Amino acid sequence: MLTALDAPESAFDEAEQNFVACIREHGWFRTNIFDDEDEPGFSYTTGYWLNAAQPELIMFGMKTAVHDVFWDLYRDAVAGVPLTIGKRTNGVFGNLPAYVFTVSKRFYENHLGWNRWFYAGDEFPCVQIVWPDREGVFPWEQGFDQAFAGRQVDLTEHGWAASARD
Repeated sequence: MLTALDAPESAFDEAEQNFVACIREHGWFRTNIFDDEDEPGFSYTTGYWLNAAQPELIMFGMKTAVHDVFWDLYRDAVAGVPLTIGKRTNGVFGNLPAYVFTVSKRFYENHLGWNRWFYAGDEFPCVQIVWPDREGVFPWEQGFDQAFAGRQVDLTEHGWAASARD
């Protein structure tokens, strides 16, 4: 698989050089996108697919803990521990359950710009980590705390509820 790591450094501008240097040094990079009027902020990884043979990650609405979560999941990925897709899991956060869903490629263009550049297209997998409210209720479940409504965007093909396989 060819990636931006295969191109000469002279082909990149300064931001691209820094991006590639981080992936060379650490194995992955985290991109943060700030909230705007249309969507909550989110973070995503680049380098998991290449260096750990696991899907890239995207997660909305978690500002402070996301880097540590991504590091823990990267270490697990390198050790060969796969993520559980579509089922409630305790393998993401220490204190809350999570779901991990496959991201539909129709969302790649608007959400995964650096990945599309790095991998020269959309031929990489990505999964979305979805977190619950403080009571462990997920956005598609009855009783979800509406104070958290709109803090995560559904990037699955057919919706979170349809993708959950409990």
